[in-house]
Amino acid sequence: MLLTGAERIAALGYDYDAQPKESVSHCDLCGGDLFVVVAHGDRYGFRAEAHGCARCGLVFLNPRMTADAYADFYRETYRPLVSAHHGHLIDAETVELEQAPYAENVADFLASFVIDREVSSILDVGGSTGVVTEAVARRFGLRAALVDPAPAEVERARRRGIDAVVGTIEGFDGAGRVFDLVLLCQTIDHLLDVHASLAKLRSLLAADGLFFVDIVDFQAACLQQPTVEDAVKIDHPCYLTESTAEAYLARTGFRWLRKDYAGDGLHVGYVCERCDPDPAALPATASVDRLFHEIRRVHNRPSP
Repeated sequence: MLLTGAERIAALGYDYDAQPKESVSHCDLCGGDLFVVVAHGDRYGFRAEAHGCARCGLVFLNPRMTADAYADFYRETYRPLVSAHHGHLIDAETVELEQAPYAENVADFLASFVIDREVSSILDVGGSTGVVTEAVARRFGLRAALVDPAPAEVERARRRGIDAVVGTIEGFDGAGRVFDLVLLCQTIDHLLDVHASLAKLRSLLAADGLFFVDIVDFQAACLQQPTVEDAVKIDHPCYLTESTAEAYLARTGFRWLRKDYAGDGLHVGYVCERCDPDPAALPATASVDRLFHEIRRVHNRPSP
């Protein structure tokens, strides 16, 4: 008899309630302290609340696991949990199959910008096993470095000849290096401090360098799912929309040069260059109102 997704997840024995957590008192994007509870659980069935900032529309888990708890989670639980949810094995090896076409798409998206600049080095943050890093580095002849929190995935990246280290961008020591191209692929939603991480990435980017980042648009994810809870997962402490992503970029000193809507209807990618930070940048009030209106509409859908 086949197990249900909930039964497979329960069989892992992961006690989310028991994990050490911290409360978020102020919005990481705008500093606001007026929050709306938009979800009371996540897609895995864990009791994880998601809050939305009433001022800017940033959505985030609150409370959320501590940095140490997340380090343990990525080392031991993340891939088994995702595998249990989907009902098939997703590990350091199998994940490469889906990353290969994604890697080529990222390289294609960057190509017209890279050829106009002197680019010799790449840093891939959250780069997993190095499939994307390797494809982009090979396409443009770059020296490659990578940082990722999963030891097994970093080991596979090293076998590709990539200078890979276990860790997060928050703890990454660049040792004074700067990079001509920095990638943050399908990773920003996993960050605990998006503002500080983007500011650090800017400091690691050469003055005329390029930065690529993509997000899972939370508004689009909600509209694709039967419930808001189905768009929430404990592996994503933060949930961005186009409006909040672009405010983050402006506030931390990035100007986007081109935007890409992925074919899955969820991901939005940006290629950016450095600019002067605009600490006052915020999403338009209308976009914030529209986000909460859409969330409420999903909440009020009739049950299937």
